[in-house]
Amino acid sequence: MNTEHRIVILGAGYTGMLAAVRLARRTRRLPVRITLVNPSARFTERLRMHQVAAGQELADYRIPDILAGTGIEFIRGWATSVDPEARLVTVDDDRVLPYDELVYALGSATDTERVPGVAEHAWTLNDPRAAHRFAGRLAEVAAQYGAVAVCGGGLTGIEAAAEIADQHPGLRVTLISTGEPGAMMGERARAYLHRALDRLGVTRNVGHAVTKVLPDAVELADGTLVPADLTLWTAGVRVAPLATRAGIATDELGRIVVDRTLKSVSHPTIRAIGDAAAVRQPWGVIHGTCQSGLPTAAHTADTIAKELRGKKIRPFRFGYFHQPVSLGRRDGVIQFTRADDTPGRFYLTGRAAAFYKETVSSTPPKAFRLSKKMTVSVQLSRGGRATRVDD
Repeated sequence: MNTEHRIVILGAGYTGMLAAVRLARRTRRLPVRITLVNPSARFTERLRMHQVAAGQELADYRIPDILAGTGIEFIRGWATSVDPEARLVTVDDDRVLPYDELVYALGSATDTERVPGVAEHAWTLNDPRAAHRFAGRLAEVAAQYGAVAVCGGGLTGIEAAAEIADQHPGLRVTLISTGEPGAMMGERARAYLHRALDRLGVTRNVGHAVTKVLPDAVELADGTLVPADLTLWTAGVRVAPLATRAGIATDELGRIVVDRTLKSVSHPTIRAIGDAAAVRQPWGVIHGTCQSGLPTAAHTADTIAKELRGKKIRPFRFGYFHQPVSLGRRDGVIQFTRADDTPGRFYLTGRAAAFYKETVSSTPPKAFRLSKKMTVSVQLSRGGRATRVDD
């Protein structure tokens, strides 16, 4: 008879990695077996994919090295199915992993299915290998003083357009967005952002949806063709369909619906974290960011450890703190926010903001290393009054 408490974690991104390392430390004296499943042995710094796309090299973090000394078993492979009734995960269609608890941390990716031509003709930042290939093509296009279109005016699109223009000043960079880039920021921070994009020579095409991506252009809803030797797509997100196919309760985006402790509302032996979870706070559902994802991972690791020891657990509380945006390597803008992510009074710009954003981006790998030795705080705000609910 198995006496170990078997915990399987799917996904070794920011949230899955932190959950695994933190959980290993918190349960090191308990009969617990932790297995981490991920298709790649390299840890991907999603916060820095726009840097890779612009031609920069990042540190090579290997998952087995990060896990060294934790006792966690790492399995390289794709999770292809989950049977929540039998508590089984199938990896690569041929390896079956039984679990007592499952931590679902498969994250999200850019949606390439909604607009014709995106999957065939556009590039994304979903995969570091693709980002490297994009960087190679970008260098060729830059040598010819060509044109690049970045589709999506969210923070990822803004950072990518700025980074590309900063690294390749001869390129014609167009940022295409249905809404105003930086609309989530306050007026002054947003004004600074647009001045920075002007300085970098980034053209904005705002107010028209993309209807089709062609091999050499982007077609807009009003019929305009925006010339593009390369198109980078950053608009929209999708999550893995694994949970929905398994019959686990999910929302309209495919995220697992969780209770206040981040357990699945339909299958309590499953916990979802990061972009894979539909986490509701009093002001609404959290949108996926590293800022919100890491606290869900830490909360889940701590909660599992407490439950195994029979201790009382608390509901998850989270409030946003900032919207950090890099604008190339030497500039940035940081909008500090209220708990519900609406802009507050304060913001930071220039080199100080660039340093702030670099600090934010470099924190997760450091947190993984420290979490092997101590309990590390990864949450800037629990939301204060905005997330306080009477039990």
